[in-house]
Amino acid sequence: MHKYGSILLTLSLCALLATACSLPDYGKPLATPTMLIRPTLTSLPPISAPTSQTAITSTSDPFPTLAINAVTPIPLTQAIPNNFCSDGQVTSLINSFKSSLQTSNGTLFASLVSPVHGMDARLYRAGRVVNYDREHAKFLFDSTFQVNWGTAPGSGLETKGSFHEILVPALLDVFNKNYTLTCNQIQVGGTTYQTAWPYTGINFYSVYFPGSQGNGSLDWHTWLLGMTYTNGKPYLYAILQFQWEP
Repeated sequence: MHKYGSILLTLSLCALLATACSLPDYGKPLATPTMLIRPTLTSLPPISAPTSQTAITSTSDPFPTLAINAVTPIPLTQAIPNNFCSDGQVTSLINSFKSSLQTSNGTLFASLVSPVHGMDARLYRAGRVVNYDREHAKFLFDSTFQVNWGTAPGSGLETKGSFHEILVPALLDVFNKNYTLTCNQIQVGGTTYQTAWPYTGINFYSVYFPGSQGNGSLDWHTWLLGMTYTNGKPYLYAILQFQWEP
């Protein structure tokens, strides 16, 4: 019996030790499980444009707002020169303007535009007026920006198109023909309306084609070129077209 009692005691002690080894250690904190942190996508990655795509820049569009440079503006000569009609600089400007149109020279064209006011352009006498500064005038022979120039006399249809699509052919319709120049006087053919130069105090020239006999001179055509002086030099201030209207 003593032998069997020793064996039972030994087995009880082993069972007790095994149970103690499996109990958790309450003296140590439980391990914190590792969290799976997923990145938050705050913005979509940029999509690469194909290499064949042409980027659209502000230089191809005459109408985006330009940043105003912190420079001293060029002073505008306020006094109207008495010798405007005899100023050789003015006729040189008209010839340069003609050349820029015939050769689609944007750099030359832009150099003729007033650095202070820009240049107003009007296809129809009651149509839309668009002002071009020098930066945008430089690209008018290339820009495809569509402008609604107003309703055409007679048809009443809206005329839409870029400067080089609409105004350049209309200008060349005079400059590529035998025209006459008249200073500070509106020279036109037969009209059904009253003509007027809308810019008080601004000198101008009429560039006038009298029309052809075969068309009863109804194809006469006039462009008025208004100019102003900056630092003693004339620049284009406004251009305006007159033609026969039914």
